[in-house]
Amino acid sequence: MTAETETQQSAGSCCSTTGSCGDTAADVQIGSVTTVYRVTGMTCGHCEGAVTAELSALPGVSSVKAVAATGEVTVVSAAPLAEDDVRAAVDEAGYEFAGLGGTSRP
Repeated sequence: MTAETETQQSAGSCCSTTGSCGDTAADVQIGSVTTVYRVTGMTCGHCEGAVTAELSALPGVSSVKAVAATGEVTVVSAAPLAEDDVRAAVDEAGYEFAGLGGTSRP
């Protein structure tokens, strides 16, 4: 699997890309790119909020979900983000960017 995927789904469909109705991935947006990053140092909800706020401020970002327990941060954006921009945002939040995650999400 890659850490970056492009979502392709017809605009009028209520079904997920897996063929089931009511996909649990409510953040999925048509024509968007979903990328999973690894961030170290997050330990609580406050940490998640700080990382989410900084990454949400990047141009083109429409959704961010940070999970302290796994160190994964899932970002949905209009186009792939420059790694240097992601690294700078994570650094500004006070955490360490550890690269792309090993999983992708539709």
